[in-house]
Amino acid sequence: MRGYTAAAMNAARIGVLAGGESPEREVSLRSGERVHRALVARGYRAELLVLDRLDDLVGAIDGVDIVFSCLHGGAGENGTVQLLLDLLGVPYTGCGARAASRSMDKIRSRNLFATRGLAVPEGLEWKGQPAEGFVDAIRDRFSFPVVVKPTGEGSSIGVEIVDDAADLRSALERVTEGFGSALVEEYIPGQELTVGILEIGGEVRALPVIEIRPSGRFFNYDAKYVPGASKFLVPAPLEEDVAAAVQAASLEAHDALGCRGYSRVDLRLHEDGTPYVLEVNVLPGMTDESDLPRAASASGLGFEDLVEAMLATATKEEE
Repeated sequence: MRGYTAAAMNAARIGVLAGGESPEREVSLRSGERVHRALVARGYRAELLVLDRLDDLVGAIDGVDIVFSCLHGGAGENGTVQLLLDLLGVPYTGCGARAASRSMDKIRSRNLFATRGLAVPEGLEWKGQPAEGFVDAIRDRFSFPVVVKPTGEGSSIGVEIVDDAADLRSALERVTEGFGSALVEEYIPGQELTVGILEIGGEVRALPVIEIRPSGRFFNYDAKYVPGASKFLVPAPLEEDVAAAVQAASLEAHDALGCRGYSRVDLRLHEDGTPYVLEVNVLPGMTDESDLPRAASASGLGFEDLVEAMLATATKEEE
């Protein structure tokens, strides 16, 4: 991607992509609207481009110099839109197609994390094979409860915690019907954490660790986006060395997938102090309830500053 001087960036026509066809459409619209307002407030020539279908992409970005993507889930986050923008020669913010594809594939990403020496929950992939044999394998390998999640969704969509074999069979049926394959992982007791990663001035930084305390059993979709459904502690109340270890693991996970610019890394901090990497979100939410803006604020970056830093990642070289 070509670089931009400050003057050229200010003159560029910036298209903020939002909407899409994934289950995360409504969150994407909220993210896009907020980012668009921030860019306009800073004097950029920004337009909010709402996509209803992927087929609308080429027409929507006609004449756009830079794309600021706020698409979440589905084709917007799995590398498809990023690859199309690469083919069209349009610079865009955040991670490239390869990193986006890796991040949305939970099987592939966890393997990449493990090759870097990062702790990941033990897991087995469910591909629709006979349930009894699979449930027996889970029961032999793990202790209940276990976590069942689609292999290619974000925002905890379709994720369930199940307590016994009967619940597991039912959860597998639901996930298979709704999403296809699933990943069953051991449940990690401990704290729910998330770490924003942001590149500023060529330096990739881990932002302050956030601890999330959902009102329910775990940090599901409602807990993420319904105001008041969770408590967010920023920075997380951790010993300095523990927080540093969590941030180091997050930076390593970001790098393991080949991410650039920014991301958000979700982890569980085991009761024994080990940070377990769950996943990397390459297009984190930018709503009032989203974690990346919270973490940026705790580091001294206001929302408009954060958006400008994210915009600057569009000038980076391809992977």
